[in-house]
Amino acid sequence: MPEQDLTTLANDWLQAFEKATASSSPDEAATAVVQLFEDEGYWRDLLAFTWNLTTAEGADEIAEMIRNTWPSSIFRNVELKGEPADEGDGVTRVHFSCESADFKCTGIVRLRNGKAWTLLTSARELLEHPEPKGRNREMGVVHGQNEDTRNWTDRKNDRQAALGVTEQPYTLIIGGGQGGIALGARLKRLGVPALIIDKASRPGDQWRSRYHSLCLHDPVWYDHLPYIPFPDHWPVFTPKDKMGDWLEHYVGIMDLDYWTNTECLRASYNEDTKQWDVTVNRDGAESTLHPTQLVMATGMSGSPNKPTLPGQDKFQGEIRHSSEHPGGDVDRDKNVVVLGANNSAHDICADLYSNGAKPVMIQRSSTHIVRSDSLMREVFGPLYSEDAVEAGIDTDTADLLFASWPYKVLPGVQKQAFDKIREDDKEFYDKLENAGFLLDFGDDDSGLFLKYLRRGSGYYIDVGASELVADGKIPVRSNVSIEDVKENSVVLTDGTELPADVIVLATGYGNMNNWVAQLVDQETADKVGPCWGLGSETTKDPGPWEGELRNMWKPTNVDSLWFHGGNLHQSRHYSRYLSMQLKARYEGMNTPVYSK
Repeated sequence: MPEQDLTTLANDWLQAFEKATASSSPDEAATAVVQLFEDEGYWRDLLAFTWNLTTAEGADEIAEMIRNTWPSSIFRNVELKGEPADEGDGVTRVHFSCESADFKCTGIVRLRNGKAWTLLTSARELLEHPEPKGRNREMGVVHGQNEDTRNWTDRKNDRQAALGVTEQPYTLIIGGGQGGIALGARLKRLGVPALIIDKASRPGDQWRSRYHSLCLHDPVWYDHLPYIPFPDHWPVFTPKDKMGDWLEHYVGIMDLDYWTNTECLRASYNEDTKQWDVTVNRDGAESTLHPTQLVMATGMSGSPNKPTLPGQDKFQGEIRHSSEHPGGDVDRDKNVVVLGANNSAHDICADLYSNGAKPVMIQRSSTHIVRSDSLMREVFGPLYSEDAVEAGIDTDTADLLFASWPYKVLPGVQKQAFDKIREDDKEFYDKLENAGFLLDFGDDDSGLFLKYLRRGSGYYIDVGASELVADGKIPVRSNVSIEDVKENSVVLTDGTELPADVIVLATGYGNMNNWVAQLVDQETADKVGPCWGLGSETTKDPGPWEGELRNMWKPTNVDSLWFHGGNLHQSRHYSRYLSMQLKARYEGMNTPVYSK
């Protein structure tokens, strides 16, 4: 279709959309809006009018969502942004700006035959509380005579001395890794008093403490933090210590309130004060904080899974979890049995091999493998790459484009990319299978990212270890586990006995709400329910279908308890929505949450 016709198509739909949402009653609005969608259309709303992260699937759910949120679902000042894009197969992608009752918003709609197939509405900024940026930035100084003679450093020192003592944070963030830091930066900018606590000695130690050879597996364009992108000479794959240093400097530059050497011991909600009572140990001294909002920013995982191995009390060597693996040459010349076959297991086996140890990988079930170069080319490349930057796709645009695919539709989109990868890299996969390695592409062949979303495990981004496996330099024992541990060996379930000086448990992590059970109580954890996963009824992701990641970045069944985690991309993008939810509550705004 000619570009002019696409623009006319886009404007016609946008005008009809604005008119339909502004109908004179909830029922009329629901009826009018549904007529603009395909019968099996999707509307994903990120806070714009539902005060939630939610996806309505099909005409009935879309109508119900409008009916129960109107008039908050009225959109005004709907304007086309840029030129519509022809995505092929009769799909036209349209970007637009608009305003809801409470937010400035951005939208992306995909049209087929004049009707919406997918629609994303994304809250960008609270109308009543815009971010202090650009022309709204603070002055930083009061010129002329002023009775307050303190400078910026004096005020900062006074603020930090009072915080947690005479002044309580409105929001307490437990966990000072990339997620806690990203959220803390957004809350700082929005003027929400927030405190980040972490048991590490320095910000960034969460990365520095990992095994010696670790580098990020995601590319730099995917990993920017809010507000301050990496410089354009930054390496594509960031070494762990460099990442740790960046996080530490970011905390300082963004002037975040961050307590190191601080461990959360327990927390309980006080129904009388409507605040949390959180006991912490900071530098050996216990104190109690009283935040209104509590955010668990402990990553996308809970505490390490450390299975008890039959006979392990007899073992004369060392058993350690992958999170405790130091890397380097500490295991030189030792027989190391690595239980697991996903990201950490591969990285650790490669590190062991390169440092003169003798690793054996125990693969209990199949693993999805994708070469880093192939992933960069087929999956990251269109949105997060130098090519994307040169095509005018900045980080925020890339985040929105990725978010514009409903999770129900995403597997089909991803499958196309991974089908091509499987075809292009057939020789690579054949070599792995010939070495006895068990491969999969997910239950529905949708590849890595859906495995990550559904279960947070079961994959490896190959940065070299797979070649060592294929060549037999890292032996793999597949479809078995450890049946018994002896003094200096392990016996596998197929009867094979392997010499062992060290056993590394690359067995992953528990659910995020495990931290709630530990710090609050099991009843509260059960009330929250599982965190992460979509309810896809695929392996390790039981139903029912949610349509969004469970309990992440949105209201939970426990008032004033929130969860924030994920990779650097998710920490950056979804911290925007969580920070605005917290800001609205801090300012006393009405926040009626719609949940289907």
